[in-house]
Amino acid sequence: MRDALESFLSELKATRRASPHTLAAYRRDLTRVMDLAAGPGKPLVAAAWDQALLERAMREQFRLGHAAASSARALAAWRSFGRFLVRRGLLPSDPARALSFPRLPRRLPRTLPRLDLGGALDRLAATGDRDAARDLALLEITYSAGLRLSELVGLHRGDLDRGARLLRVRGKGRKERVTPVGARALAALDRYLEQDGRTSGPRDEPLFRGRARAGASAALSPRTVQRVVRRRLAQVAGGLGVTPHALRHSFATHLLDAGADLRAIQELLGHASLASTQVYTHVSRTRLQKAYAQAHPRA
Repeated sequence: MRDALESFLSELKATRRASPHTLAAYRRDLTRVMDLAAGPGKPLVAAAWDQALLERAMREQFRLGHAAASSARALAAWRSFGRFLVRRGLLPSDPARALSFPRLPRRLPRTLPRLDLGGALDRLAATGDRDAARDLALLEITYSAGLRLSELVGLHRGDLDRGARLLRVRGKGRKERVTPVGARALAALDRYLEQDGRTSGPRDEPLFRGRARAGASAALSPRTVQRVVRRRLAQVAGGLGVTPHALRHSFATHLLDAGADLRAIQELLGHASLASTQVYTHVSRTRLQKAYAQAHPRA
Protein backbone atom coordinates (compact mmCIF):
# COMPACT_ATOMS: atom_id res chain seq x y z
CA MET A 1 0.00 0.00 0.00
CA ARG A 2 2.85 2.39 0.68
CA ASP A 3 4.20 1.72 -2.82
CA ALA A 4 0.70 2.38 -4.15
CA LEU A 5 0.73 5.70 -2.29
CA GLU A 6 3.91 6.76 -4.10
CA SER A 7 2.39 5.78 -7.44
CA PHE A 8 -0.78 7.69 -6.60
CA LEU A 9 1.11 10.88 -5.74
CA SER A 10 3.18 10.59 -8.92
CA GLU A 11 -0.04 10.30 -10.92
CA LEU A 12 -1.50 13.35 -9.20
CA LYS A 13 1.58 15.36 -10.06
CA ALA A 14 1.73 14.22 -13.67
CA THR A 15 -1.93 14.17 -14.72
CA ARG A 16 -3.61 16.70 -12.42
CA ARG A 17 -0.62 19.01 -12.00
CA ALA A 18 -1.13 18.99 -8.26
CA SER A 19 0.91 21.58 -6.39
CA PRO A 20 3.68 20.60 -3.95
CA HIS A 21 1.42 21.86 -1.14
CA THR A 22 -1.43 19.55 -2.21
CA LEU A 23 0.89 16.58 -2.64
CA ALA A 24 2.38 17.09 0.82
CA ALA A 25 -1.07 17.41 2.41
CA TYR A 26 -2.37 14.25 0.66
CA ARG A 27 0.74 12.34 1.72
CA ARG A 28 0.16 13.32 5.37
CA ASP A 29 -3.54 12.48 5.24
CA LEU A 30 -3.00 9.04 3.69
CA THR A 31 0.10 8.11 5.67
CA ARG A 32 -1.73 8.94 8.91
CA VAL A 33 -4.40 6.34 8.08
CA MET A 34 -1.84 3.69 7.12
CA ASP A 35 0.08 4.30 10.34
CA LEU A 36 -3.16 4.07 12.32
CA ALA A 37 -3.88 0.64 10.83
CA ALA A 38 -0.44 -0.97 10.80
CA GLY A 39 1.91 1.24 12.78
CA PRO A 40 4.35 3.91 11.56
CA GLY A 41 6.15 2.83 8.40
CA LYS A 42 4.92 -0.79 8.55
CA PRO A 43 3.46 -2.62 5.53
CA LEU A 44 -0.28 -2.61 4.94
CA VAL A 45 -2.25 -4.87 2.62
CA ALA A 46 -4.81 -3.32 0.29
CA ALA A 47 -7.69 -5.27 1.87
CA ALA A 48 -7.11 -3.40 5.12
CA TRP A 49 -8.11 -0.14 3.40
CA ASP A 50 -11.81 -0.49 4.18
CA GLN A 51 -14.68 1.62 5.46
CA ALA A 52 -14.13 0.60 9.08
CA LEU A 53 -10.53 1.85 8.94
CA LEU A 54 -11.56 5.18 7.41
CA GLU A 55 -14.36 5.67 9.93
CA ARG A 56 -11.81 5.04 12.69
CA ALA A 57 -9.49 7.58 11.08
CA MET A 58 -12.31 10.12 10.90
CA ARG A 59 -13.11 9.64 14.61
CA GLU A 60 -9.43 10.16 15.34
CA GLN A 61 -9.53 13.41 13.36
CA PHE A 62 -12.33 14.73 15.57
CA ARG A 63 -10.74 13.42 18.77
CA LEU A 64 -7.58 15.37 18.02
CA GLY A 65 -9.61 18.48 17.31
CA HIS A 66 -8.71 18.85 13.65
CA ALA A 67 -10.54 21.66 11.89
CA ALA A 68 -13.50 20.79 9.68
CA ALA A 69 -11.57 22.00 6.63
CA SER A 70 -8.70 19.62 7.44
CA SER A 71 -11.11 16.70 7.87
CA ALA A 72 -12.82 17.53 4.58
CA ARG A 73 -9.47 17.63 2.80
CA ALA A 74 -8.48 14.31 4.36
CA LEU A 75 -11.69 12.68 3.15
CA ALA A 76 -11.07 14.06 -0.34
CA ALA A 77 -7.61 12.46 -0.25
CA TRP A 78 -9.07 9.13 0.92
CA ARG A 79 -11.66 9.14 -1.85
CA SER A 80 -9.16 10.04 -4.53
CA PHE A 81 -6.79 7.32 -3.33
CA GLY A 82 -9.64 4.80 -3.14
CA ARG A 83 -10.57 5.47 -6.77
CA PHE A 84 -6.92 5.01 -7.70
CA LEU A 85 -6.83 1.63 -5.93
CA VAL A 86 -9.98 0.54 -7.80
CA ARG A 87 -8.47 1.58 -11.16
CA ARG A 88 -5.35 -0.43 -10.36
CA GLY A 89 -7.43 -3.48 -9.46
CA LEU A 90 -6.30 -3.48 -5.84
CA LEU A 91 -9.81 -2.93 -4.44
CA PRO A 92 -13.26 -3.83 -5.81
CA SER A 93 -14.79 -0.52 -4.73
CA ASP A 94 -13.90 2.73 -2.97
CA PRO A 95 -14.66 2.40 0.77
CA ALA A 96 -14.69 6.17 1.24
CA ARG A 97 -17.73 6.66 -1.00
CA ALA A 98 -20.13 5.95 1.88
CA LEU A 99 -18.52 8.54 4.16
CA SER A 100 -19.84 12.10 4.42
CA PHE A 101 -17.90 15.32 4.37
CA PRO A 102 -18.05 17.30 7.61
CA ARG A 103 -20.14 20.43 7.37
CA LEU A 104 -17.84 23.42 6.94
CA PRO A 105 -18.74 26.64 8.76
CA ARG A 106 -19.52 29.42 6.31
CA ARG A 107 -17.00 32.19 6.67
CA LEU A 108 -17.15 35.41 4.73
CA PRO A 109 -13.83 36.50 3.28
CA ARG A 110 -12.04 39.22 5.19
CA THR A 111 -11.56 42.46 3.29
CA LEU A 112 -9.68 45.66 3.98
CA PRO A 113 -11.48 49.03 3.76
CA ARG A 114 -10.84 50.53 0.33
CA LEU A 115 -9.89 54.02 1.46
CA ASP A 116 -7.78 52.82 4.39
CA LEU A 117 -5.91 50.37 2.16
CA GLY A 118 -5.30 53.04 -0.46
CA GLY A 119 -4.03 55.43 2.20
CA ALA A 120 -1.61 52.84 3.59
CA LEU A 121 -0.20 52.17 0.13
CA ASP A 122 0.14 55.89 -0.58
CA ARG A 123 2.01 56.46 2.69
CA LEU A 124 4.33 53.58 1.92
CA ALA A 125 5.02 55.07 -1.52
CA ALA A 126 6.14 58.31 0.13
CA THR A 127 9.02 56.60 1.92
CA GLY A 128 12.37 56.25 0.21
CA ASP A 129 14.09 53.17 1.58
CA ARG A 130 14.79 50.08 -0.49
CA ASP A 131 12.67 47.69 1.58
CA ALA A 132 9.70 50.03 1.26
CA ALA A 133 10.04 50.01 -2.53
CA ARG A 134 9.98 46.21 -2.66
CA ASP A 135 7.13 45.95 -0.13
CA LEU A 136 5.02 48.50 -1.97
CA ALA A 137 5.56 46.74 -5.29
CA LEU A 138 4.49 43.33 -4.02
CA LEU A 139 1.47 44.76 -2.17
CA GLU A 140 0.37 46.79 -5.19
CA ILE A 141 0.80 43.91 -7.63
CA THR A 142 -1.09 41.49 -5.35
CA TYR A 143 -3.98 43.91 -4.85
CA SER A 144 -4.02 45.11 -8.46
CA ALA A 145 -4.19 41.61 -9.97
CA GLY A 146 -5.98 39.73 -7.15
CA LEU A 147 -3.15 37.22 -6.78
CA ARG A 148 -2.81 34.26 -4.49
CA LEU A 149 0.39 34.13 -2.45
CA SER A 150 1.78 31.25 -4.51
CA GLU A 151 1.00 33.15 -7.72
CA LEU A 152 2.87 36.23 -6.53
CA VAL A 153 6.08 34.46 -5.55
CA GLY A 154 5.93 32.39 -8.74
CA LEU A 155 6.04 35.41 -11.07
CA HIS A 156 8.93 35.81 -13.52
CA ARG A 157 10.06 38.88 -15.40
CA GLY A 158 8.76 37.40 -18.65
CA ASP A 159 5.24 37.09 -17.21
CA LEU A 160 4.78 40.86 -17.40
CA ASP A 161 3.74 42.53 -20.64
CA ARG A 162 4.61 46.09 -19.69
CA GLY A 163 3.19 47.73 -22.81
CA ALA A 164 -0.17 45.95 -22.66
CA ARG A 165 -0.34 46.18 -18.83
CA LEU A 166 -1.00 42.45 -18.59
CA LEU A 167 0.34 39.77 -16.29
CA ARG A 168 0.48 36.04 -16.99
CA VAL A 169 -0.32 34.15 -13.81
CA ARG A 170 0.07 30.45 -13.00
CA GLY A 171 -2.74 29.51 -10.65
CA LYS A 172 -4.01 26.35 -8.99
CA GLY A 173 -3.34 23.20 -10.96
CA ARG A 174 -0.80 25.21 -12.98
CA LYS A 175 -3.66 26.78 -14.90
CA GLU A 176 -2.59 30.00 -16.57
CA ARG A 177 -4.61 33.18 -16.87
CA VAL A 178 -3.86 36.70 -18.05
CA THR A 179 -4.96 39.58 -15.85
CA PRO A 180 -4.66 43.37 -16.15
CA VAL A 181 -2.30 45.33 -13.92
CA GLY A 182 -2.99 48.89 -12.79
CA ALA A 183 -0.81 51.91 -13.49
CA ARG A 184 0.10 52.44 -9.83
CA ALA A 185 1.17 48.83 -9.44
CA LEU A 186 3.37 49.09 -12.54
CA ALA A 187 4.91 52.34 -11.30
CA ALA A 188 5.69 50.73 -7.93
CA LEU A 189 7.20 47.71 -9.68
CA ASP A 190 9.37 49.91 -11.91
CA ARG A 191 10.64 51.78 -8.87
CA TYR A 192 11.49 48.53 -7.07
CA LEU A 193 13.31 47.04 -10.07
CA GLU A 194 15.26 50.25 -10.59
CA GLN A 195 16.35 50.42 -6.95
CA ASP A 196 17.25 46.73 -7.12
CA GLY A 197 19.44 47.36 -10.18
CA ARG A 198 17.26 45.18 -12.42
CA THR A 199 15.89 47.42 -15.14
CA SER A 200 16.65 44.54 -17.51
CA GLY A 201 17.31 40.84 -17.15
CA PRO A 202 16.39 37.32 -18.33
CA ARG A 203 12.72 36.44 -18.77
CA ASP A 204 12.94 33.52 -16.35
CA GLU A 205 14.29 35.67 -13.51
CA PRO A 206 11.98 35.88 -10.46
CA LEU A 207 10.10 39.16 -10.48
CA PHE A 208 10.45 39.45 -6.71
CA ARG A 209 13.78 38.25 -5.39
CA GLY A 210 14.84 37.08 -1.99
CA ARG A 211 18.38 36.49 -0.86
CA ALA A 212 20.91 35.25 -3.40
CA ARG A 213 21.77 31.60 -2.89
CA ALA A 214 24.74 29.86 -4.48
CA GLY A 215 25.26 32.81 -6.79
CA ALA A 216 21.73 32.66 -8.22
CA SER A 217 18.73 34.85 -7.56
CA ALA A 218 16.09 33.09 -5.46
CA ALA A 219 12.42 33.97 -5.57
CA LEU A 220 10.98 35.76 -2.57
CA SER A 221 9.72 33.26 -0.01
CA PRO A 222 6.02 33.08 0.93
CA ARG A 223 6.96 33.60 4.58
CA THR A 224 8.66 36.90 3.72
CA VAL A 225 5.54 38.10 1.90
CA GLN A 226 3.39 37.16 4.90
CA ARG A 227 5.65 39.18 7.19
CA VAL A 228 5.50 42.17 4.84
CA VAL A 229 1.69 42.11 4.77
CA ARG A 230 1.40 41.85 8.54
CA ARG A 231 3.91 44.65 9.07
CA ARG A 232 2.63 47.08 6.47
CA LEU A 233 -1.12 46.52 6.78
CA ALA A 234 -1.63 45.79 10.49
CA GLN A 235 -3.07 49.26 11.06
CA VAL A 236 -5.50 48.87 8.15
CA ALA A 237 -6.69 45.59 9.66
CA GLY A 238 -7.41 47.26 12.99
CA GLY A 239 -4.41 45.70 14.66
CA LEU A 240 -5.64 42.18 13.89
CA GLY A 241 -3.69 39.60 11.94
CA VAL A 242 -3.88 40.04 8.18
CA THR A 243 -2.74 37.65 5.45
CA PRO A 244 -1.83 38.16 1.78
CA HIS A 245 -5.16 36.54 0.85
CA ALA A 246 -6.94 39.55 2.37
CA LEU A 247 -5.62 41.59 -0.56
CA ARG A 248 -7.13 39.09 -3.00
CA HIS A 249 -10.46 39.23 -1.16
CA SER A 250 -10.30 43.02 -1.15
CA PHE A 251 -9.56 43.06 -4.89
CA ALA A 252 -12.72 41.05 -5.62
CA THR A 253 -14.98 42.85 -3.16
CA HIS A 254 -13.91 46.33 -4.20
CA LEU A 255 -14.52 45.47 -7.87
CA LEU A 256 -17.96 44.09 -7.03
CA ASP A 257 -18.82 47.12 -4.91
CA ALA A 258 -17.95 49.34 -7.89
CA GLY A 259 -20.31 47.43 -10.19
CA ALA A 260 -18.00 44.93 -11.91
CA ASP A 261 -19.67 41.87 -13.41
CA LEU A 262 -19.42 38.73 -11.28
CA ARG A 263 -18.32 36.55 -14.20
CA ALA A 264 -15.58 39.02 -15.07
CA ILE A 265 -14.36 38.81 -11.46
CA GLN A 266 -14.45 35.02 -11.73
CA GLU A 267 -12.11 35.19 -14.74
CA LEU A 268 -9.80 37.66 -13.02
CA LEU A 269 -9.54 35.48 -9.91
CA GLY A 270 -9.04 32.29 -11.91
CA HIS A 271 -11.96 30.51 -10.23
CA ALA A 272 -13.01 27.33 -12.03
CA SER A 273 -16.59 27.71 -10.74
CA LEU A 274 -18.78 30.77 -10.38
CA ALA A 275 -19.91 29.38 -7.02
CA SER A 276 -16.45 30.15 -5.62
CA THR A 277 -16.83 33.78 -6.66
CA GLN A 278 -20.39 34.22 -5.40
CA VAL A 279 -19.22 34.39 -1.79
CA TYR A 280 -18.25 37.99 -2.50
CA THR A 281 -21.88 38.88 -3.22
CA HIS A 282 -22.63 38.04 0.42
CA VAL A 283 -19.91 40.43 1.54
CA SER A 284 -21.37 43.26 -0.51
CA ARG A 285 -24.92 42.43 0.60
CA THR A 286 -23.78 42.71 4.23
CA ARG A 287 -22.31 46.13 3.51
CA LEU A 288 -25.50 47.25 1.78
CA GLN A 289 -27.60 46.18 4.74
CA LYS A 290 -25.30 48.02 7.13
CA ALA A 291 -25.43 51.16 5.00
CA TYR A 292 -29.22 50.91 4.82
CA ALA A 293 -29.52 50.50 8.59
CA GLN A 294 -27.33 53.54 9.21
CA ALA A 295 -28.84 55.82 6.58
CA HIS A 296 -32.56 55.08 6.25
CA PRO A 297 -34.63 57.19 8.66
CA ARG A 298 -37.05 54.33 9.39
CA ALA A 299 -34.67 51.36 9.14
